[in-house]
Amino acid sequence: MARTAADTIYVLNGPNLNLLGTREPETYGHAKLADVEKLCADTATQFGLKADCRQCKREGGLIDFSHEAHANNAAGIIINARGYSQTSIALHDALVAVKIPTVEVHISNIHARESFRHHSFTAMAAFATLAGFGIDGYRLAISGLAARIGVKAKA
Repeated sequence: MARTAADTIYVLNGPNLNLLGTREPETYGHAKLADVEKLCADTATQFGLKADCRQCKREGGLIDFSHEAHANNAAGIIINARGYSQTSIALHDALVAVKIPTVEVHISNIHARESFRHHSFTAMAAFATLAGFGIDGYRLAISGLAARIGVKAKA
């Protein structure tokens, strides 16, 4: 069966996530971005979905990906905007504007870290936020998104 855009979830990763596995492994672990992308692809497949994984170091790129998800009638968005979570009202506004079910993911527990990380503009645009589960948070986010949009795991 051919996939449609409505079977696709966009997995958006922000700045510095390209350095996973080498940047602060005591905080972010040893998994690489390729491991995150494989985890997302495998998890999405369990629900009959496709994970379209993107990474961008620029705020505008993440906004562009959000708009593209809308234009392509994507089923959902999983976003780890990294530092833009705490700073980007523009990214918040883009996520609100596209009206796509969104889950925010953070690899570390942002609430157990510096106080400037405790507030997230992107979380305000998401129906759920996961933090502190390592890269497994992406698997949990896809499972939760699938439940939200009414998709069950395939047998």
